[in-house]
Amino acid sequence: MPRKKEEPQKAAEIIEQPITETIIKNYMPYTMSVIVSRAIPAIDGFKPSHRKLLYTMYKMGLLHRERVKSATVVGETLRLNPHGNDAVYQTLVRLTRAHEALLHPFVDSKGSFGKHYSSDMDCAAMRYTEVKLDKICEEIFRGIEKNAVDFVENYDNTTVEPTLLPTAFPNVLVSPNIGVAVGMASSICSFNLAEVCDGAIALLKNPNLTAEDMLDIIKAPDFSTGAFLIYDREKLLQIYRTGQGSVRLRSRWVYDKKNNCIEIVQIPYSTTIELILKRIAALVKDGKLKEISDFRDEIDINGFRLTIDLRRDTDPEKLMAKLFKHTPLEDSFDCNFNILVDGVPRQMGIVEILHEWIRFRMGCLRRELEFELDELRKKLHLLLGLSKILLDIDLAIRIIRDTKTEAEVVPNLMEGFGIDKEQAEFVAEIRLRNLNREYILNRTREIESLRNEISELESILASEEKIKKIIISQLLEIKKKFGQPRKTQLLLPEDIKEFDEEEYIEDYGVRVVLTREGYFKKVTFASLRGNDEHKLKEGDEIIAELDTTNTAELIFFSDKAQAYKAKASEFEPTKASALGDFLPAKLGLDDGERIIAMQAYQKDSPLDKNFVIIFENGKGVRVPASAYETKSNRRKLTGAYSDASPVVAIYYEDEPFDLLLISSQKKGILINTELIPQKSTRTSVGVQLFTLRSGHKLIAAVRDLSSYPSAEKCRKRKIPAAGVAIDELDAEKQQIKLN
Repeated sequence: MPRKKEEPQKAAEIIEQPITETIIKNYMPYTMSVIVSRAIPAIDGFKPSHRKLLYTMYKMGLLHRERVKSATVVGETLRLNPHGNDAVYQTLVRLTRAHEALLHPFVDSKGSFGKHYSSDMDCAAMRYTEVKLDKICEEIFRGIEKNAVDFVENYDNTTVEPTLLPTAFPNVLVSPNIGVAVGMASSICSFNLAEVCDGAIALLKNPNLTAEDMLDIIKAPDFSTGAFLIYDREKLLQIYRTGQGSVRLRSRWVYDKKNNCIEIVQIPYSTTIELILKRIAALVKDGKLKEISDFRDEIDINGFRLTIDLRRDTDPEKLMAKLFKHTPLEDSFDCNFNILVDGVPRQMGIVEILHEWIRFRMGCLRRELEFELDELRKKLHLLLGLSKILLDIDLAIRIIRDTKTEAEVVPNLMEGFGIDKEQAEFVAEIRLRNLNREYILNRTREIESLRNEISELESILASEEKIKKIIISQLLEIKKKFGQPRKTQLLLPEDIKEFDEEEYIEDYGVRVVLTREGYFKKVTFASLRGNDEHKLKEGDEIIAELDTTNTAELIFFSDKAQAYKAKASEFEPTKASALGDFLPAKLGLDDGERIIAMQAYQKDSPLDKNFVIIFENGKGVRVPASAYETKSNRRKLTGAYSDASPVVAIYYEDEPFDLLLISSQKKGILINTELIPQKSTRTSVGVQLFTLRSGHKLIAAVRDLSSYPSAEKCRKRKIPAAGVAIDELDAEKQQIKLN
């Protein structure tokens, strides 16, 4: 058979569309879906994944049943959350008591669920672990059976699920929540439940409370891992006002004098034991924690413990101060209170969050009371119908007995007693044994009490203050049942012992070397005794070589009139046979920038010391060392010297010294640095030192005069001065370079 002729494929149609329209139609729906349906918690304190899981467990009856296998719960939850077993199980794990991620866990658990503070301690498979709802979930679901919240259909329209949970306390501030959406993130720390209840009660009584007032009630965040929170009232006020900021957390530790070891018993919520151990190991390897002989994780059934064995004569206070500074044993928790309110993400402070929760809770309670009122009204209506039967029970029996068909019973009762269909249906369903005067009298006696209850509910619903009183009483009850002391204690800054970082730096003699290509090396004197021949790249040369100590301050001057500050201790000791550190990368130099000079001095040197700067144009200046000090410990200083003329040399003057200036004419002058005027600003152009003929310049400023035995004949007592010929020296053989 002949083959069918294939139709040519149509070229893809290109539709031009403004980028704004593309974003609105394609990007924004996805963005909002992630924000609303996944990442950002709502005013009830739950993300959708948490809510779906807990509601599934509630419908399974796990609030009052014995534990069931986690796999069973996961399987049932997939009806609401079809994102796979692993995703659902990980959500379940975080909510469990055993995982210790929450101050008030929602799931009572049995089995191994890992730990929040460990990334390596994995949970057991879901077929081995068992769960049920914790007792606090009674408050999470309070009123859910009484229409307290809206319900929507699940993803395949086979069942329904709540849009929010009617939390009877401000769970949004009690349970920590971290989520990353598209273009938005949320990071909510946990607060103490008792304090949050007190804060909500205070706001219910006085809606005009400020963030300052609330900080006096809700003292600070409270974390399940305990530790200390370094109390900074101003930073906390910023968080309470805006919902943004950070808090510093510090590990809790004890010193075991008998075994000469430190035991870390609580760590910040924001870190893990693995990160801490990794950082300590790196510091020990680099020789920066020589006080430690061993460290290990000793976490067991009794709880968290990290043990650090100390070397003899180690001060534990100083060591811990060092560890706090250089490891996550002190860490920060960044707050970003983005919360969904009525489906819209909002960043709010503590007071605003509580206001929104109160509005939400009042709405839930009002719906719950309206549901109860409706039920009472229905019951009253039925009993009013029943009360009419009391007038003539025999008539009711006769009407039912004489009715030919079942379908006619209700209409005949309606006609016989003047009641409506619902009342007649209720009477018709009463069992024969209950058609006695006693039963009917007992039931109809409820009418008066029902009317009183209805009147009371109507009175409550008409009064916002009465609704608030109910919420207050519920909060007081919850506080009494579930409140617990703070786990995270407050640490005042003035109670923190400060130790000078310099005390931790081992002091020993070193030689620092700088090459023209920008390589730097720090070599110990002991290493130099073995081999003092420096390895250099081909074509490179040494431009500065100084003997100093490991505690010295280093300052590097570049050809772009900038200075870079560093500590000698920041560089690892190396051998003379190594190339050393590449400074442009180490210091973060600008493109094309080159280090031309280096000086070293001790940090505790008197501030009246100077930097002597000599320029090609024959000028020079002394700039006080204090001009290079910075309050904020900035590493980079712009305007380190005047750029009016290229620099020939820069020296640190701890005391006046002789300096031989050599010109391109092979003439020189020898002056003492005392003659050079001191200027207070770093960018001073200086004063004329050497009187140069037109077309000539300074080519060197030499401090080491050992190669210039006749330099004394060039001595000058006044400046500026003309140069003296250096005829006994072969200038061409002298290595003229920056020192």
